[in-house]
Amino acid sequence: MDTKVLIPTAENIAYAAHLIEQGDVVGIPTETVYGLAASAFDESAVEKIFLAKGRPQDNPLIVHIASLDMLPLVAADIPETAKQLAERFWPGPLTIIFNKSDRIPPAVTAGLSTVAVRFPSHKVAQALILKTGLPLAAPSANRSGAPSTTTALHVYNDMKGRIPAILDGGSCTYGLESTVILLNGAGDVTLLRPGAVTVEMLKEAVPHVTIDDGVLHEIKAGTQALSPGMMHKHYSPKTNVVILDASLPAFLSFVNSHADESVGAMVFDGEETALKVPFVTYGAANDPMAQARLLFQSLRAVDALGVQTIYARMPRRDGVGLAIYNRLLRAAGFEVIRL
Repeated sequence: MDTKVLIPTAENIAYAAHLIEQGDVVGIPTETVYGLAASAFDESAVEKIFLAKGRPQDNPLIVHIASLDMLPLVAADIPETAKQLAERFWPGPLTIIFNKSDRIPPAVTAGLSTVAVRFPSHKVAQALILKTGLPLAAPSANRSGAPSTTTALHVYNDMKGRIPAILDGGSCTYGLESTVILLNGAGDVTLLRPGAVTVEMLKEAVPHVTIDDGVLHEIKAGTQALSPGMMHKHYSPKTNVVILDASLPAFLSFVNSHADESVGAMVFDGEETALKVPFVTYGAANDPMAQARLLFQSLRAVDALGVQTIYARMPRRDGVGLAIYNRLLRAAGFEVIRL
């Protein structure tokens, strides 16, 4: 199969919509990361997503809509708190889990009775959804377990020959997948996956926000993941990643004392000058948004260093930093050395 990379003109969006309508999968840009999109109502098309990614069948997908009028097509009921959050954060990088409608097949939800839904703000994603008139199931457009894709070139490198087309919408604004939340009957929010809609932002909108234990710890073997991105090993380069929880002087001392051809480092901008090992950088230490945009690109660049182990600087763990730390933890298989 040839994979076309297309500029998102009206003609090419119509072509991509035609592919989806006939049951194919298309790579699409969103403000978070690129996705692999198929009709959320077409189980055989959704199965092509899992095949292209090599994704485990027990990992649910997020359904994307482009108007609030589409929400009742995929959600069986819409709590008042969800309406309030949608008014505040949609379109945008927030995914809300609802009881699913009967139209959503089990393949989308990994057999769960719930469905994860979001309304992306990227104009190309919106235009494609509206052109098809369908909600689109769309996980990140990477091979399963690998770092997510934030450019069309990343998608092409992972999906060449696996999907017919990719719409090139440029680099993603946020660079990390959406925040995923679960609501209870009282309107309280549980954070399942952090993202650009932060805990602090959610607390301004609802009275009670708790962080699920799976955000910062491994979920128990055999536990059903309620959200994408909760599995043990995720977002990972081929190189072994280890997070160092340390001050900059302690980090540099540790890495340089282990310097040989097998060791590299992943640091913030400007910190590389004192290193004696190959390195990649992922934004300034005081700029979490830049770190988020660059994280997956930097994790993809790690393998080009030709080392066996990369020691990564610990990001801050509030605001967007919590989302960065969450992704790094999974890239590292939860291996953290505290100095």
